[in-house]
Amino acid sequence: MPHGVMAEDRWDELRELHAEGKGRNVIAREMGIATGCVSRTAAHLGLTFDRTAIQAATAARLADLAERRSVIAVKFTDVAEDSLDRIYEPTTVYAFGGSTNTYAEHTFDEAPAAERRALVSAAGVATDKSLKLAPAETGANIEAGKSMLGDIMTFLTTQAADDDTPSDDGGE
Repeated sequence: MPHGVMAEDRWDELRELHAEGKGRNVIAREMGIATGCVSRTAAHLGLTFDRTAIQAATAARLADLAERRSVIAVKFTDVAEDSLDRIYEPTTVYAFGGSTNTYAEHTFDEAPAAERRALVSAAGVATDKSLKLAPAETGANIEAGKSMLGDIMTFLTTQAADDDTPSDDGGE
């Protein structure tokens, strides 16, 4: 008997549970043994487990995660747009200072240089994060265009070669 398989007197129970369509984890729980032992014994007996449900669940989970990343990417893009829009809006700048820690503020028609720099930096970071979560569409159309241009070039080269070849009627 191979190492790590269950006792032979339990094989019939394993076969019955497997025939009922139960998965490895359910069988392990019902029989009170480790999942690895169920897997090794099933393999020894030539039994396989249907993994289509697991594959479908994994595909669904990956699709859900992709959708969530897409939503976050949209939010990052919104932050980038908001940051850039704020550059041209009235901006109140304030500071605390002096020996008495006095509060002072001033409102500008649009963001001063330091605030512009911070807003542009925030927009850049948000855009980078958005592109990492949902990369910009690349090359599919470009590659199709290159292929089409290559086909046109081949056609034109063939036509030019045909035009240079003398015809039987003396070139007329």
